[in-house]
Amino acid sequence: MSNVALHMRKLVGTKHPLLKTARGMVFDGNHNLQMKGLFVMLISKAAGPSPQDDFAHEEMVSGVYPNQRSLAEIMEIIHTSYLIHKGVVNLDSVLPEDGPISDMEFGNKMAVLSGDYLLASACRGLAKLGNPKVVEEVASCIADMMTAEFTNFTDPDGKDTISQTCQGFSDWLTQTYFSFGSLLAKSCQSAMRLAGHSDQFKNMAFTFGENVSYAEQLAKDIKSFTNYDESSGLSLTSAPVLLYRERVPAQEYENLEKLWQQGPANYQKIVSLISKSGAISQCKELLAQYRDKAISSLECYSDSEAKSALVNMVTAVSYVR
Repeated sequence: MSNVALHMRKLVGTKHPLLKTARGMVFDGNHNLQMKGLFVMLISKAAGPSPQDDFAHEEMVSGVYPNQRSLAEIMEIIHTSYLIHKGVVNLDSVLPEDGPISDMEFGNKMAVLSGDYLLASACRGLAKLGNPKVVEEVASCIADMMTAEFTNFTDPDGKDTISQTCQGFSDWLTQTYFSFGSLLAKSCQSAMRLAGHSDQFKNMAFTFGENVSYAEQLAKDIKSFTNYDESSGLSLTSAPVLLYRERVPAQEYENLEKLWQQGPANYQKIVSLISKSGAISQCKELLAQYRDKAISSLECYSDSEAKSALVNMVTAVSYVR
């Protein structure tokens, strides 16, 4: 990875998305992106020791089994490789101001090879866990993330778009689940499986991961409309826009799309239109529902510092003004 960082200096001065991804891996402005693995570690600790005698010989470190810790690390590696792979750009769409075409092509090679290296490392780590069911579950997460790149929410250049066949907020839920929710939900579930916990613990862990993902993404979408500093993150496929699309006549939505196509100069008009429609208020209500579902799914676990930390983290990632 130090080799990758050394070569990445060649991209400085260009607009290759791999640079933004690299910066975001350290800090994204609000929360450290290496937080998803912490969810897996904490829910493993909250669940406690295995009820099965087969695990009596295994030593827990800080309340977590070694294979659960390994799973959390593998999950982070998979998520990081996914973000890096998303940094590949369509060279046919590169503009002169984006940087020299040779540098952009080099950035694509780095994104592909770096992402592949991390994914291969994750697969090797999965094999070492020695649990075929966990391997199957995590492999399905990778498949889900790839599916998210071939939906009605992206165009051939990988940019956000909404097709005429889009079903609105239900499609947003599907896209969010495929992109992030599946990995967190199934990783939490697999952590319970690795410790031999009951089906109830597995199901509640899955529910927790899924609803945290929805709440976190909703909070991120809302902030791009309510925080001026984050307005550059406005997306046509965000939850407020899709809910606005469901609430207004087709002509009004078409007018919004025209404003969008005219560029960032109209972003404040777009924010105003969506705010007045009540779509953002509806998003906040949905966020509260998913946050509460995530917290209530922890009721099956005994009270502990790990459980309290999970509740605090869910509250933090879903906080909006």
